[in-house]
Amino acid sequence: MTGDLLPAAPALAGKVAVVAGATRGAGRGIATELGALGATVVCTGRSTRAGPSDLGRERNRPETIEETAEIVTAAGGRGVPLRCDYLDEADVGRLAERLGAEFGGLDVLVNDVWGGERHSEWGKKAWELDLGKARALIEGGLWTHLVTGRYLLPLLRPGGLIVEVTDGDGWAYRGNLIYDLAKTGVMRLAQGWAHELEGDGRGITSVSVTPGFLRSEEMLAHFGVQEASWRDATARDPNFAESETPRLVGRGIAALAADPQKRRFDGRALASWTLMDEYGFSDVDGRKPHWGRWFREVLGRQVITPDQV
Repeated sequence: MTGDLLPAAPALAGKVAVVAGATRGAGRGIATELGALGATVVCTGRSTRAGPSDLGRERNRPETIEETAEIVTAAGGRGVPLRCDYLDEADVGRLAERLGAEFGGLDVLVNDVWGGERHSEWGKKAWELDLGKARALIEGGLWTHLVTGRYLLPLLRPGGLIVEVTDGDGWAYRGNLIYDLAKTGVMRLAQGWAHELEGDGRGITSVSVTPGFLRSEEMLAHFGVQEASWRDATARDPNFAESETPRLVGRGIAALAADPQKRRFDGRALASWTLMDEYGFSDVDGRKPHWGRWFREVLGRQVITPDQV
């Protein structure tokens, strides 16, 4: 075998990632693609085989972090399921201690905690909102991200990456005051992390990343279709024709994590389609859905980017 070249190690082999909110949706897609590049992925969330979260029970969602971890391992990485309630500061503190003890540090931190589906009140003006639901949405969709960063950012090793997963890469209003506050707040948090980390010597990159029109389990159930029959939903919403699987944003974040020059994006608000254009990958079905172009050319809407504010 002299002279034969050994196959190159996967780009993220030896790296450790934590995905906060890995049970389903974008979180599961991101965990899977980090695993596909060889990473050890700690899949965290509240729904386990021992019992679903309150959100999982309420919305009859069967997904678990153990299932996600198995998918990660099957993709080529190592999936490790660890239950964590990101609304419980003490629980996040215990997770940080365990991660430090077992892995010695992290290379990638993806903050995808959400759970705001049941608290969103679309169609209501700000003065008509149920403030209890509004507070729950902010706590679940924004406060949890702050808590996660507070406890897990110190574990990031030099050259690491933190990703705040949000909805949208610009400042266009998202149609509901509280939802808009949560999602733009997450974008601002990514910028804030970049400023806070500047000069600490680790060279950590902080970005926010948005998927496009996501073909998540929740959205497929909303339209009453399966992934194999997703195109049937375009009869109800023609915009679903430009939808993407959760793996697309996962491929973007995995490619970013593996990029030795990722610091050039520090503090930026990115999207699955901009990362797709940058790194040249496709969705798992071979398509290249580009929600940003669809947003401009089909819906006729202009995105105000953070650089223009």
